[in-house]
Formats: sequence, structure tokens, C-alpha cells
Amino acid sequence: MVSAGNIISSVFCQACLAIVIIILSSGVPAQAAELKNGPAHQVKIGYLVTDNKSTAAVNGAELAIRKANKAGNSCGFRFSLIVKSMEGPWGTGSKQAVRLIFDDKVWALSGSHDGRNAHIVEQAATKTQVVFISSWSADPTLSQAFVPWFFNSVPNDLQQAEALIQEICSTGNPGKIAIIYNEDYDSRLALSSLARQITARGLPDVIEFRYEDYNRNAGQLLDQLILNKPGCIILFCTPAVSHELFLKIKQSGMSQPLYGSVFILNEDLLTADQLRDFNHSLMIPSGSWSAAKSNSFINEYRQAFGKDPGMVAAYAYDGMNVLIEAIIKAGSSDREKIQKALEEIKHKGITGTFSFDEMGNRKEKIAITRVRDGLPLPPTR
Repeated sequence: MVSAGNIISSVFCQACLAIVIIILSSGVPAQAAELKNGPAHQVKIGYLVTDNKSTAAVNGAELAIRKANKAGNSCGFRFSLIVKSMEGPWGTGSKQAVRLIFDDKVWALSGSHDGRNAHIVEQAATKTQVVFISSWSADPTLSQAFVPWFFNSVPNDLQQAEALIQEICSTGNPGKIAIIYNEDYDSRLALSSLARQITARGLPDVIEFRYEDYNRNAGQLLDQLILNKPGCIILFCTPAVSHELFLKIKQSGMSQPLYGSVFILNEDLLTADQLRDFNHSLMIPSGSWSAAKSNSFINEYRQAFGKDPGMVAAYAYDGMNVLIEAIIKAGSSDREKIQKALEEIKHKGITGTFSFDEMGNRKEKIAITRVRDGLPLPPTR
């Protein structure tokens, strides 16, 4: 049986493709495999963000660019970042992606955005055969089309859900599992992925709370949460709502384990003090973070931008470093060579080890880690 979620996703993807085809067919010339990008040493990378407030992702990617240029490389490449915002009416993201590819003649695409916008970029990248590495979206349907040009530096929702349920069940019967979610595209996708894992495990005792059903009142929702006495709580909400609920749960005296997705820790949407509120209590699925690399990255980022990085900057930094390494290995702007280099890459980043499966997802085993200052502690087991 085809689920409503799959139908919605399919219709959405078809709509994205239609927009891209219209844009590409409106007088835009076809591209050859080898880009004519000016001097051979100039490498432009297109970077797409949700809006102009997405400074953390741009900073993380820019730090990787600066370090690569300072270190130099055997190809003599000099990297530059061309940033475009996807904010605006429906279809803006497609237009910006196409402009980066045809007008700016970028060698590759990357970016930090939600699932909807990531689909739009993926369709443009697929049509023009330009590699695209996403540094924030966890939408698992991005890779389910087996598009060879797409790669994801973030664990997708299915990978995160599997790690969450495995952790929750590791000590035996978890009792009631309470899931709180928002009615938005990414939250519903995360919930759907978790539901599949729960069904596979045969866990019948699950309570779902949709935040919007309680008039966006965290106090009303908390009353129901206390009444149901769950064994653990999972937050699949926006960063602001998750922070509000987290504080109320802690203040109420509830001591159940609290879990959430990676995307709660968005430093563009929460202040440093708000991120610190999660310290040592919120547990999230993440890769095997390197303590040494993390500390070095934090210090370099702080020196460059005058503030501490968070999860958005960290994944943007790693994603850009992976892309830079692949381009250097390819040794040219040939799109197929860059794509092949990404397929074969093995890179040790701050968020863990990078290698990709045939769908463009990270292969690394996901661990559950506690949060400290907006970043996950290195796993202890």
C-alpha cells in the first residue's frame, strides 16, 4: 500500500522537477562535461542557503575555503564561495541554482537548507549533472531516487531514527515512548522515519503529541505529558519549540531521558545561552565526533568570526572540506571526475568519518551523544 506521505513526497518531487525543466528550457544552453571556468586555478563553488540569516553555514563553509587556500594544493586551485539565498516565492531556489551553474559557472553545489529546498537544488543538479552535497537536510527521499550527483554530509532521518530506537531499546523495554512534533515538512518526515523504526521493532506503546493541537501552548502539552507518564521523550520540533518544551519538562521535575534530532541545535535560530540550556541532558544521534578536531575547529571558528560554532557550521565546514578534497583529487572541472572522487572519498572530519553509499548517504554508524554548548560530546561507547 502506498502511504499518504509517499504520495505527498512524490507529488512534491514532480513539482520541483517541473520547475527546473521550465527554467532550463527557457533559452539556457546545454553544458559540456568540462566547464569553461576562466583560469584553471580558479574554482568557484556555489552555496545555497535558506535565507540571508543563515550565517553559521556560510561561516563554516567559508572557513574551510580559507584553510584550503592557505594550505595550497598540487593542482594550484584557488577556491571561492558564491553564496545565494533561496528566500522568496516558490521556485526562487531553482532559479538561484541554475544561475550558479550557468551564469557563475560553479564547479559544484553545496548548501544548508531544509528538505523542500534541497529537493529543488537536487533536481537542478541532476538535470545539469553537477555534484551537490547537502550540509543540513535530513530528508531521506533526497537519496531514494539513486541520483548519482547527490551526496549528504548529515545523517538522514532514517539513520537518525534507527540510532534513536536502538539506544532507547538498549536497556530493555522502554515503556511508553512520547513523541512531540511540529506540523511542518521536515518534522513530519522525521516522524515518519521514526514510525517505521518503531513498527519494525514491534513497539506498540507510542504516544504522539502534535504541538499545534495544543494551541501552541507548551504548558497544556506538558500537562498531558505528565499524565501519560512516558518512559522517554523524543522532540521532533523546530529549535525554538524544542527549547521551550525542554525547559518546561526539566522545570516540571520529569526525569525521563530526552532525545531529539540533530536539527534542534541550529545556532542561527537559537542563542548561545539557549543552546547551553541543553547541556548534558538532551541526547541526539550523530557521527563519531573527533574531540581533537572539534576543539581545533571551535578555536579557529571563534578566531575568525568572534563567536562559537554550532551544528550548522560544523556540518557546513565538513561538507565543504569533503567537496574540496574531491575536486583536488579529480584535478579538473570535469563533472564526472568530481562525482567519482566523491563516490570513493574517505575523509576524517570533525563530525566523523566520511564515505558514501550508492545512494549518497554517509556510511558511518550513528551514535547517540549528549549535547555540550550546542555540539555533541564524543561518544563514550
